[in-house]
Amino acid sequence: MLQQVVDRRLSGKNKSIGNRERFLRRYREQIRDAVRKAVSGRGIQDIENGEDISLPRHDVSEPGFGHGAGGTRETVHPGNREYVRGDRIERPKGGGSGGSGQGASADGSGEDDFVFRITREEFMQYFFDDLALPHLVRTQLLPDAPEWKSQRAGFISEGNPTSLHVVRSMRTALGRRIAMGGEARRELRELRQKLALMLRNDETPRGEIVALQARIELLQKRLWQIPFLDPFDLRFRNRVRVPQPTAKAAMFCLMDVSGSMDEARKDIAKRFFILLYLFLQRHYEKTEVIFIRHHTQAAEVTEEEFFRATETGGTVVSSALTLMQQVIEARYPPSEWNIYGAQASDGDNWHQDSTLCREILVNKLLPLSRYFAYVQVADEDQNLWEEYAKVKEEHANFAMQKITGVADIYPVFRELFKKAGTS
Repeated sequence: MLQQVVDRRLSGKNKSIGNRERFLRRYREQIRDAVRKAVSGRGIQDIENGEDISLPRHDVSEPGFGHGAGGTRETVHPGNREYVRGDRIERPKGGGSGGSGQGASADGSGEDDFVFRITREEFMQYFFDDLALPHLVRTQLLPDAPEWKSQRAGFISEGNPTSLHVVRSMRTALGRRIAMGGEARRELRELRQKLALMLRNDETPRGEIVALQARIELLQKRLWQIPFLDPFDLRFRNRVRVPQPTAKAAMFCLMDVSGSMDEARKDIAKRFFILLYLFLQRHYEKTEVIFIRHHTQAAEVTEEEFFRATETGGTVVSSALTLMQQVIEARYPPSEWNIYGAQASDGDNWHQDSTLCREILVNKLLPLSRYFAYVQVADEDQNLWEEYAKVKEEHANFAMQKITGVADIYPVFRELFKKAGTS
């Protein structure tokens, strides 16, 4: 029966997916640098779009060999009025507007940089490639939907052709042939020695020689009938699935929505959390995000309310930290979950409450958390910043940065969540 296969992969006409993947792998560092430069001119709403990436011509040029005429030769160039025999011709100077790759010649020709477009998925992959949740570990074995790891478990006699172990199969076949033909070969060797003695003795009756030769021929046929490789000999690699502990993470997003947070600061805080939310959703399937807004009182809200609702009022930062502790105790035991916290505020808080915030962080939240990041969306040092600075000096799993403008969001975000060992 005739079957027709239709390729519906998301690739344009006359484009090779394999070649494109090899190209992206080869120029990974150049593309990553180009993505970082492109992000600086984007808004948070445009972060997930594709991008036209420009690579310098010298980075993507391929080496080649040219065949010269060879030997010593004399050439006459018509119209030469500047040089005589023995003069050294200087290298042409680059420049002009013919291209940014290698410069332009006198007639304006040159080579431009190599420009190509990466998709939305590729852009986000390179953008978050060197970021990760710090200190993320596998905590427990889930009974309902555990992660499975395939590992080798010896050899079996049945399997698919791709898992065939050739060396083990040939070793088994050799052992079978030795076991099945060992007695016959031993008898055959003795009969051949006896036949050789009988042929040297002229007095041996002809009938005995013929009978002995018939017996030798029968043993040889029996040995030839032993198959070189039998289906019984085939051995296949056996792999079994074993459950693995699952890395579950709970990210707490705390945002100040009090009256001291004007619209510009709230917008910066929202942009930071949107970027964090995109990062978590893309890289971690088993990560739950908990949104907490606070002014004088804190409340756990939905994603929609967290990013869009507006409120005013005083500031009591400890209310959000206390609510985070309560939620952890009720739903996210640290023995089963990796706890992370990210807090955004302008740093304005009641002076007595800032001291309480430091005590809650040091005594209750940081011992339960893998990592806690504080972002202040104001340049001036408020009392909360001063208290948190004391926490940073004593605890390695606490980090704090300032964001004074939209342009600072991306560098601060990368500094807070960069992978260990990267710069």
